[in-house]
Amino acid sequence: MNVPERKIQFSPPDISELEISYVAEAMRSGWITTGPRTKELEKRISAWVGTKKCVCLNSQTAAAETSLRVLGIGDGDEVITSAYTYTASASVVIHVGASLVLVDCSMKTGSIEMDYEALESAITEKTKVIIPVDIGGIPCDYERIYDIIQKKKNLFHPANPIQKAIGHIVVVADSAHSFGATYKGMMIGSVADFTNFSFHAVKNFTTAEGGAMVWKSIEGIQDEEIYHQAQLLSLHGQSKDALAKGQTGAWEYDILGPWYKCNMTDIAASIGLAQLERYSGMLARRKEIIEKYDAAFKPLGVEVLDHYTDNYQSTGHLYITRVFKKNGTPINNQERRDIIVKMNELGVSCNVHYKVLPLHTAYKAIGYDIEGFPNSYMRYLNEITLPLHTLLSDDDVEYVIKCYSQTLSELFEIEGK
Repeated sequence: MNVPERKIQFSPPDISELEISYVAEAMRSGWITTGPRTKELEKRISAWVGTKKCVCLNSQTAAAETSLRVLGIGDGDEVITSAYTYTASASVVIHVGASLVLVDCSMKTGSIEMDYEALESAITEKTKVIIPVDIGGIPCDYERIYDIIQKKKNLFHPANPIQKAIGHIVVVADSAHSFGATYKGMMIGSVADFTNFSFHAVKNFTTAEGGAMVWKSIEGIQDEEIYHQAQLLSLHGQSKDALAKGQTGAWEYDILGPWYKCNMTDIAASIGLAQLERYSGMLARRKEIIEKYDAAFKPLGVEVLDHYTDNYQSTGHLYITRVFKKNGTPINNQERRDIIVKMNELGVSCNVHYKVLPLHTAYKAIGYDIEGFPNSYMRYLNEITLPLHTLLSDDDVEYVIKCYSQTLSELFEIEGK
């Protein structure tokens, strides 16, 4: 068996000595659950994205579900999201007891977004929330989404005070990939009504496991009120967190509801505080790698995403490609498997983003059929994601380019134009 020239992981976390030292400080401090470091990370994130408050939790999934619960979403409500996404965008809708409405993606090149015409058609009097998904770190067309919401405003019937204060179908962005992205000069986090980020180990910015919920200030609703409600939902409905209970004489607390346990720890937050110090440079490095990939693969006819445009700046989270044969026919599922196996033999780990929701058992079981989502299926079928992370050296990047170019050429006789 041939030993590959080098071994390139798909998405290892970029952890430096700074993160390690911050974690050690947290552990030596004696405060390892939610405490001063978590509160500090919340302040720094809200300042960076341009919101008044931020709640750090243990995942984007927890943040998204908390957003829906704060908004009072439940039985009888409909929530719309894209069929082309990971399960977390949709499962939270089911968790709160609302009806999940999936719409197909568009075939527009350069990004993977909902079909906005399908979105508009899907809105009914029961629609309370739209969950757009910033796939690969590329922001959705939020201006288009809000235009659609305004056109359908007469169908919106608020069911709790926050919904009433917002006054329209609420945009709860799944920005798991887009922490640090901008849309028309605004930081993602200050664009949608509510925005939820992921800090999972494979994300650009990590706290090992973690996520955050932010929101735009709502006239007539105190930001502190939303923050407090989110804290209650994330810590068993307990009226005081451990930090507050630890104050002299402040041991007593109440349980205000039989809720959930999804708070962030100070150990996780200490990783995030270190990552924030390094993050601008990490984003810049991702951009350098994407530019090298684009220069190599676009001339081969490989379809890639547009991460940097006049309208938005991506976080460069995923390098998603779509592969076509020399005659323009997209590769099939078996041919994709062959490419991924060959790349792995050469020491380069690849992935697929995503096996779309109607292909999964859980979503088939609630009535979704892939035949109703032809665009999502077509875009998924020939998709391959290449390694893109800040531990790649320039030599690693050139090796990935060489391996992918050679593999495509050998299997499909793809040549530069």
